[in-house]
Amino acid sequence: MSALTNVAAAPVTTISLAPGNAPAMSARTSRLLNGPIVPIMLAMAWPNVLVMLAQASTGLIETWFVSRLGLDALTGMALVFPGFMMMQMLSGGAMGGGISSAIARALGGGRKADADALVWHAVIINLALGLLFSLLGLTFGGSGQSLESALLYSNIVFIATPVVWLMNALASVIRGTGNMAVPALAVCFGVVLLIPLSPTLIFGLGPIPAMGVQGAGLAVLLTTVATMLALGSYIVGGWSLVRLGSFRPRWPMFADILRVGAVASVSTLQTSLTIAMLTALVGAAGGSDAVAGYGTGARLEFLLVPLVFGLGAPLVALVGTNIGAGQRERALRVALTGGAVSFALCETVGLAAAIWPEAWLGLFGHDPRMMAAGVTYLHFAGPAYGFFGLGLSLYFASQGAGRLAWPLFAGFLRMAIAVGGGWAAWFTTHDLRVVFAVLALALIVYGSVLVSAVKAGVWFRRFA
Repeated sequence: MSALTNVAAAPVTTISLAPGNAPAMSARTSRLLNGPIVPIMLAMAWPNVLVMLAQASTGLIETWFVSRLGLDALTGMALVFPGFMMMQMLSGGAMGGGISSAIARALGGGRKADADALVWHAVIINLALGLLFSLLGLTFGGSGQSLESALLYSNIVFIATPVVWLMNALASVIRGTGNMAVPALAVCFGVVLLIPLSPTLIFGLGPIPAMGVQGAGLAVLLTTVATMLALGSYIVGGWSLVRLGSFRPRWPMFADILRVGAVASVSTLQTSLTIAMLTALVGAAGGSDAVAGYGTGARLEFLLVPLVFGLGAPLVALVGTNIGAGQRERALRVALTGGAVSFALCETVGLAAAIWPEAWLGLFGHDPRMMAAGVTYLHFAGPAYGFFGLGLSLYFASQGAGRLAWPLFAGFLRMAIAVGGGWAAWFTTHDLRVVFAVLALALIVYGSVLVSAVKAGVWFRRFA
């Protein structure tokens, strides 16, 4: 007898079927519930990889043009960019996962009217959070130590914050239906628009005056508005599987999004904190050369995130739809299949990096001390990258299930082992190799704990 038959049968979703809301199922939803898992997953994955590459390209394009204005402008932009990227992660990945999960579960359960109503709730939540972030940024973004260029850029970017949150809400709504292509095309449209718009506004062209770094911020605002309008037109125009339902705010629907999105936001902040503390640990243990080597080696880990996200966003929709339809065993099979694919993909990259670390490190520099630290890090951490991919993919699957307690716990466990164990290893041995071995162990524990919990059926326990 499988583990699933032994767990409590508490419902995952908190939204009840409204009277008169007869089950309705589209061809896409039917495919998510009954189609072959791996082909569907891979077909849904490539648009998301495209989105991640497109969004990464946006930052590179902007940085390249702004660098032509001089060091002050580039430094000013660098001060603002990390906060802007964090906001993108929170609005698109964390709260966006909560939106996609709620809609997928509603559609899987045949609750089309609830799925339509969730669109308004998603818009309200993200718009409110966007306004809050905008207010905080405009109020506290310009301290006396900030460069003038940072203020010129950040004031426009923070004005654009509600638009970014609204755009990601609409993209997440569409992804929740299992449609990954339309959000990908909309984001790519924005990037294509940015390529000529950014230099035009920064340096001027014809009657358009040169705006400098302000032009860079304005280009981000305008392209984000264009992307948001494209996504909004797709939903309002009736092409989407879900539409704007009746505007009648209901707390259970807010809660269904927030109980996933809020926990996912904590997980996102947790990851950033872990990276910051690990960098401080390596710096204290080995100095600036070790930080350079560790940071260069760890960039490979960060590049795996878009790869796993390509599979992760489909997992949110696939798992959520099957959970909503009561197909628990298929939902679990989807999650473990996605985890296995992510493990294989990331482990292949990690093993290659461990065997030929110079090939990666040499792309960024050839300083002997940096190379030595980076080689040591990749020798230990590379073979553990598969577990990182496994854990991250199951995090997305857990978003779809609406249960993030175990991913959050696994993340805290990784942080405790890596940071606490790393410091203990350094004070005990003063050997950087042992520190890197502990960091690798933390990745292995992260993936192993999460796959064990999911296999044990924690998604289907009332307090899991």
